[in-house]
Parts: sequence; C-alpha cells; structure tokens
Amino acid sequence: MILGPVLILVPIFVFMTIQALNRQKEATVRLLSEKGAALIRSFEAGTRMGLKGMYGEGFKIQRLLMETAQQPDIVYLLVTDLEGTVLAHNDLARIGRTYGTDLDLGQVSRAGKVGCRQVGGSGDLEVFEVFRRFEPIRKPAKNQRGMARGEFRIRQDSEGVAEKLIFIGLDMATVEAARKEDVRHTLIMALTLLLVGFAGMVTLFLAQAYRTTRTSLSRVQAFSDNLVKNMPIGLLAVDGEGHIASFNQTAESILQMPNSEVLGKAPEAVLPIPFRGLGDELKRDGRLINREIACQRADGVRIPLEIIATAIEDERRSHQAYAVLFRDLSEIRRLKEEVARSQRLASIGRLAAGVAHEIRNPLSSIKGFATYFKHRYKDVPEDQNTAEIMIQEVERLNRVIGELLEFARPMHLQNRRVDVKELIAHSSRLIQGDLAGKRMHLDVRLPSDIATVSVDPDRVNQVLLNLYLNAMDAMGDGGALSVDVRRPTGTNDMEIVVADTGSGIGEADLAQIFDPYFTTKSSGTGLGLAIVHKIMEAHGGEVRVRSNSGRGTTVTLYFPDSAEV
Repeated sequence: MILGPVLILVPIFVFMTIQALNRQKEATVRLLSEKGAALIRSFEAGTRMGLKGMYGEGFKIQRLLMETAQQPDIVYLLVTDLEGTVLAHNDLARIGRTYGTDLDLGQVSRAGKVGCRQVGGSGDLEVFEVFRRFEPIRKPAKNQRGMARGEFRIRQDSEGVAEKLIFIGLDMATVEAARKEDVRHTLIMALTLLLVGFAGMVTLFLAQAYRTTRTSLSRVQAFSDNLVKNMPIGLLAVDGEGHIASFNQTAESILQMPNSEVLGKAPEAVLPIPFRGLGDELKRDGRLINREIACQRADGVRIPLEIIATAIEDERRSHQAYAVLFRDLSEIRRLKEEVARSQRLASIGRLAAGVAHEIRNPLSSIKGFATYFKHRYKDVPEDQNTAEIMIQEVERLNRVIGELLEFARPMHLQNRRVDVKELIAHSSRLIQGDLAGKRMHLDVRLPSDIATVSVDPDRVNQVLLNLYLNAMDAMGDGGALSVDVRRPTGTNDMEIVVADTGSGIGEADLAQIFDPYFTTKSSGTGLGLAIVHKIMEAHGGEVRVRSNSGRGTTVTLYFPDSAEV
C-alpha cells in the first residue's frame, strides 16, 4: 500500500520538478540574454551618435564604454578584434591583452547573433556573458539608396569599429538569488503536492481495500451460509446460550423437522432423544464424539445415523457452544448389503463355474453311452425313446453349463468396424424360420446416417439373438417384432431398439431381470439377460428396459461413440 503510491507518484513529481527547474533556468538565461542584448544595442547606439559627432570631436569609445560599465549588474564591458585583442575595456589594465580565444571569434562575427555563456568571475562571483559582433555602423538598405551622400559615411577614429566583437559580463548574484528562491519554492511545492498526492492515493487504496474486504467478507459470509444450507450432511449448531442457532436443509430432511420449529429452542425440547445431552457430554469429557445411533424421526420411522459432535471454544477456551454433523446411514447399509450379496453371488459363480467344468466330462460319457444304447436297442421302441430322452437332457444340461461358464469367465472383446446393415441382417436371418412358423412379423428400420460401427460382431449377435428369442417366447403365437437403429441427436452414439408386442414383464420382476439365475420361464436358466448385460457393460454401453405387463417390452441397447469411418 505504501510502495504503490511511492512508485507511481515519486517519478511523476520528480519529472515535473525537473521540468519546472529547467524552465526556470531557461527563463533566467533568456532574461539575462535579452538584458545583455539590450545593453549592447544601447552601447552601439551611443557609439553611433558619438561617431556622428554628437558628442564632440573628442569622442572615444573607451570613454563611452567606461561610462556604460558604471551601470548596476555590469561586471565588465569590452571590445575585441577578430584575433581576440582587447581594444576597449572598462578596466584599462586589460587593454591590449587577448580575450575570448576559447571561442571561434570568426564564427561569432559571421553569425551576427547574440551568444551567451556562464563564466566564473573573481571569488565566488558567477558572471553571465553576452557577446556578438559589434556593429555601430550598418550599411544602408537598398531602399535608402536615394538618401543624401555621406549621410552614413562617418570617419573612423584610430580605434576603428569595423569587424569587432563586444562582450558584456552581467552579475548573476541577484538573478541567481531569485532563481534559488524559485527553486526552493518549487521544491517545497513539489514536496507538498507529493505528500498530498501520496495521502490521497493511500486514502484511495485504503478505501478500496476496505471496500474489497467488505465485499469479500460479504461474499464469504454468503458462501458459508449457502454451504451450510446446501451441504449434503445434516448440521446442527447450538450457541452459548443453549439454543439451536443453525439447522440446515439436510438436517430438516433427515429428521423430518422444519427449520422454523427448531431454531431458537433448546435441543432437549425439540430434538430426538439421542441428540439430547450432547452438550453436557462434551463439557464433561472434552473430546470429539463420533458414534452411530438409532434415531426415531418425527414421523415415527427409525433410521440409523452417524453423528460427529465437537465443542466450539471461545477466546477463554471455555466450552459454550457445540456443533453436530450427522448423516443417514440407511443407504450406506443398503449398499453394504448389496456389496455383500454381490460378493456372495460372485463366490457362488466361481464355485458354479468350477463345478460346471468338472461336470462336463461325466456328461460326455453319459451322452456317449446313451447314444450307444440307442443304436444297440433300435428295435425296442421304449428303449429308443428312453435313450433319446437321455441324450436331449444331457444336451440341455450341457447348454446350461456352457452359459454358466460364459457368464463366469472374463469378457474379452474383439472390436472391429462392421457394417450395421450386415450386422442386423445376420442376426435376423437366424430367426427367420422360427418367425415364419409362429406367424410373427419382423420390421427392421435402418437410418442413412449410420454406416459402420466399432463393436464385437459376435458378441452383439449373441445379445440380439437372446433378445429375439425372449421376445418370441413372450409373444407366443403371432405378433410383431421390430428392430430400430438410430443415432441420438448431436452425438456419435448408436442405439438399437428391440420391441415386441408380447406379454411384457411385471413391475415386480423388472428390477431383477439382469440378476443371474432369475427367470420366469419354466425351462429357462436365468443367465440370458445377465450375459446381455455383461456384454453391453464390456462395450461401455448399457441396457434400458421399458415394459408393462400385457403391453409388450422395449429393450434399448446403447453403444457410446460409435462414430462412422
């Protein structure tokens, strides 16, 4: 906050002060130059009048020069030739010496303009010197050609005045004193303005910081209020007076108690029994409370809760207030039971797979003996019928074992780009004969915007065939089976919708149709739809079933990101 205004204002005011000082210096130089130029013009005018005889026949430049040098602020006045030899000087001892050899006197003479410089005088005296070509006599202008002869022809005395230089030294003490006073005043004003500007900017920074802090505080307060209100866990806060100060929406939902009936009241008066006495327990034990409790809600339903209670200490470290976080464990316990059930099913599945593998070898032997007896006793119809039944049952048992092993082993896909039309046509060809025999009609609708998809064609055919057979069993004798392939709007996904007009699935059974070994058929294994669900999960998709008893069933197979090649 301090460095900011310093870094901004100091360079600005330093620059402005330097500019002001430079302008004052330039004004001082201009003032002294103009004063020196005026004195030179005055001296030239006096010389011109003397040469015209107005001062008598005994006129001398030296005498006029000494008289002129008596004016205040003039330190010296001298005239030199182009070689720097002093021709006239207010100090007679300096006549005949050289002066101005550090200048290009010829250039000064040719320029004809006033020059100036600052030179040192005797002691601490600072002298401002003004010089230029000395020209008391000027050539007549072109428009003066008709004037009287000899009007500008003036006799030159022995000192001469043509092609000479004049130097005048001015005392800078008064001007320098005034300049120093101006400098001091400028610095004081700059420092004053700097301090005022610094104070103003600091004030602005403080005001902005206050406003920002206040806004941030309001935002934090709003955020904390919104967080407490919408946090997915119940929050109960009790203040130092023993009254409920906070009771969020989740707490209302869990305990079925409206906020308006709880706030401002003592916990013992309105809350269920397990919440009473938590404040006394925290004061007594002085530790965090974390336990599971069984709580009876206001509507009489008992629910399991996990509560975490902690004391809120003030600056004197005294326990006056406390907060309680709690959540409903009903869903968690249900999920734990579901996980345990899934683990049991997985264990049973692994056991069944092992048993099925061991059963297949004896089944092969039984089927072989049944085939042998069928051929040996082909002349005995009863034995022939018995052997045929044995063979059929062994084959049915072998199919069940095959489905069990298929369900138990890990799913490995071999995805490749396949033509959608070929995929649907191949699966529908497998049931054409059964459809014709049962007077069922198949309707296939393929869109033009889906050409190829990336799937495992054998697995998808297995899924479709399973759905077709289930639909045919549900329709019995006669009905319509439809297959509709479509792409959801704005995506590269694909959906295959298989619908029938069969007996449908009851609402009670709909939640269990993908469970292994669940079936409503007298001869079903209960693994068909479980395998369908597993294959779709392996593709990263899902199976959606919509059905009403007696109104048919619609199964949607969703394949994500089936982009065209």
